[in-house]
Amino acid sequence: MRIEPMDKDTVEGIVQKAVQDAVDFIESEISEPRIRAQRYFDGKVDIGHEQGRSKVVATKCRDVVRAIKPSIQRVFLSTENPVEFVPRMPEDVAVAEQMTKYANYKFQQNNGYRMLNDVFQDAMVKKCGIAKVMYEDKTETESFTYTGLNEVEFMFLAEDDDVEVLEQTITQQIEVDEMGMEIESPIYDVKISRTTYDGDILITSVPPEEFFVDRNSRSVDDFFVIGHRTDMSIGDLLAMGYEEDDISGLTGTVSTMDAEAEYERRGYTVDEDDDQSADPTSKKVAVTEAYMRVDVEGVGIPHLYRFVLGGAGYKMLSYDKADEVPFAVFEIDPEPHAFFGRSLVELVINDQDAATAMLRGVLDNVALTNNPGLEVVDGQVSIDDLLNNEIGRIVRVKTAGSIREQVVPFTAGSTLPALQYFDMLVDNKTGVSKAAQGLDPDVLQSATATAVAATIEGAAGQSEVMARNLAEGGMRQLFRLIASAIIKNSDKEEIIRLNNEFVSVDPRVWNADMDIVVNVGLGTGRENEKAAVLRETIQMQMSIWQQYGPNNGMVTMTNIRNTLADTLAAVGLKNSERYYLPVTVESEQQLIAEKQQEAAMAQQQQQQQGGVASSDPNQAFLMAEQMKSQSKAQVDMAKLQLDAQKASADQQFKMHELAMKDDLKRDEMVQDLAVEVAKILGQYNATVDVASVKAEQDATRAHNEQMMGGYGLQG
Repeated sequence: MRIEPMDKDTVEGIVQKAVQDAVDFIESEISEPRIRAQRYFDGKVDIGHEQGRSKVVATKCRDVVRAIKPSIQRVFLSTENPVEFVPRMPEDVAVAEQMTKYANYKFQQNNGYRMLNDVFQDAMVKKCGIAKVMYEDKTETESFTYTGLNEVEFMFLAEDDDVEVLEQTITQQIEVDEMGMEIESPIYDVKISRTTYDGDILITSVPPEEFFVDRNSRSVDDFFVIGHRTDMSIGDLLAMGYEEDDISGLTGTVSTMDAEAEYERRGYTVDEDDDQSADPTSKKVAVTEAYMRVDVEGVGIPHLYRFVLGGAGYKMLSYDKADEVPFAVFEIDPEPHAFFGRSLVELVINDQDAATAMLRGVLDNVALTNNPGLEVVDGQVSIDDLLNNEIGRIVRVKTAGSIREQVVPFTAGSTLPALQYFDMLVDNKTGVSKAAQGLDPDVLQSATATAVAATIEGAAGQSEVMARNLAEGGMRQLFRLIASAIIKNSDKEEIIRLNNEFVSVDPRVWNADMDIVVNVGLGTGRENEKAAVLRETIQMQMSIWQQYGPNNGMVTMTNIRNTLADTLAAVGLKNSERYYLPVTVESEQQLIAEKQQEAAMAQQQQQQQGGVASSDPNQAFLMAEQMKSQSKAQVDMAKLQLDAQKASADQQFKMHELAMKDDLKRDEMVQDLAVEVAKILGQYNATVDVASVKAEQDATRAHNEQMMGGYGLQG
C-alpha cells in the first residue's frame, strides 16, 4: 500500500471526527457522574422529601474532602523542594540541584499553592485534576518620542528591528565649525513604537469539563486524541496571529455545549449573550486545542501534532508538530487500565443519601415528640385557638377532655447508633476519622499512647495512599513538563534569585530526562516522629564530625545543613535561609582548611608541652595525617597566591601593550590630521608647525614608557 501525504481538508476531517467522538464520550459518560458529585459536594442530594418534613442534608461528601485536603496539601507544601531532580552521573550533581531550585522557583512563581488546591479538589470531586504547562510568548509595544536627534542618532534608532518610526519631522540646523565655515545638518524629531518580545512558563489548572480524551485511552501517554477546549474572545485570536477571515464566522462556546457542568462548577448561570458588548472583538467562541498522532507527511510513521480548532464546528485554524502533551493528570484512586479513576466523593455518595434519610427521620421524630398531634372532639373545640402557636395560648372548649395529645414514640435514640455506623463506614473508606485528626476524646483518654499512635497510623493509611497517587502521577509529570518547557524555550543564561543569592543559570545544558523524586513518603502526617528522627540524625552527624574531623568520609557540612533544613520543614518552616546560611563547595572547603589549621596548632602546643605519648600509634597516625593535610593546604594556598600574582602581572602587561598600540594609532591620526590641515591651509598660503606636532607625540610616548618602566615591563 502506497501512503500519500495528506492535504489540509483530509487532516481537518480526521481531527474533527476524533475530537467530536472524544467530546461526546466525555459529555455522555463522564460529565454526568461529575455533575452529580459536584452537587453532592455542594450539599445537595437526589432523594426527595415530604412537604412539611425536614430538608436537612448530611454533608458527608464535603466533610471528607475538607478534612483530608489539609493533610494532603501539607505533604506537598511543607517541604522546601517538594520535587527534586536526581543526577544519573556524578557530573550531573550541580545541574540537578540547579534544576530542582529553578523548577520549584517557577512553580511558586505561578502560585503553586492555588494551582495544587484546585487540582487536588478536582481529583477528590471530579475523578481527576488537570494541570497544564505552556510557554506563553509575551509581546509588548510602547510608544516613545525623541527630539533633537542628529543624523547618526536617528539612523541608529531607525535601524533597530524592533522599532517602527511612526512620525518624523526634519529641520535643518546651521552650525559654524572651528574654521568659521557654516555647516548645515539635519535635526530629527521622531515618534516611534518599540516592540519587546518576552515569554515565561505558564502553569494553570484546567476545569475538568474543558478537558477531553478518547474513550480508549489509558493514560496521558497512551491516547488517540487528547485536548483542551475553552472560550476565547475574537480579540484574543487576532492577537495570537490568526487572520480575521479565518475567525469571522466562528460561533458556539464551550459553556453553551456543556451548560449544566458549567453551572455546577460556578454555582450560577453565565450570561452568554454575544450582543452584550458593542465591540465585536469581545465576542466569545470555543477554541479547541487537540493533540493527535497523525501521518501528515505520508512517511508511514505518525507524529504528534497540535491542532487548534475554532467554534462549535471545529474549524481548523492551524496545526504544527509537538514534542509532548502539556497535561499532568492528578488522581487519588486510579483505575487500572483506564484513564479515569474514582473520586473521593463517589466513594461516599451512597453513604450521604443513607445518612441524610436517617438524619431527617431523627429530626422529624424529635419535632413530633416535642410537638405531638392533638385529638379533638369535632364541634367541641375552637379550631382557631388550636392553630395559635403562641406560648400560653388559650383554647376554648365546650366539654372538658375534648383535647388529647397523641403519643409519639421517641425512636431517635435507637437511630443514632445507625448514624454512627455510617460514620464508621465513611471513616474506613476515606481514612478520615476523629482519631486521625486528634478529635476523639474517648480514644485519646481511654487508650495508651501506643494504642493511640496505632489508631492514628492505621487511619492515616488511606490518605497516605492518596498522597502517593497524586505524587507519582500528576506531581511527577508536572515537574517533568516544567523542566522541559524551560529547556526548550531558553536561549541564553539567566540571573535569578535562589537561596537569597543571585546566581546564573543556563537551562540549555540541562538534561530533560533526569530522574525525578517526589518528597512524599509514607507516614507524612506524623510530623512529630519525623522531627524526632531528624534530631537524632543531627546528633549522630555532629558526633561523627567532632570525632573524626571534616574529612571523615561520611558526613559533610552540606549533609548537616540539609538535616537542619528538613528539621525546620517538619514543623512548617520552609525558609531555612532565614536561620542558616547556604553551604557552598567553597565555604565548606574553607571551613575544612580552618579546622585543619586549628588542629595543627593544637598538636604543636601538645608537643611542646610533652602531652603526646609516643607509645600511642593511633594518635601519632592521626597527628601525621593532620600535619599532611595542613601542609597540603599551605602549598595549595601558596600556589593560588602565585597564580593570582601572575594573572595580575599578565593583565598589567596587556593593558600597557594596548596603551602602546593606542599611542601608535594616535600618532597616525595626528599626522593624518596635520596633512589634511596643511592641505586646507595651503590654499591660504599658511604653514604647519611640524616640530610642535612631533614634540607632542614624543611627550606622550615618553609618559607611556615611564609607566611601563615602573611596572618592570620596559625592554
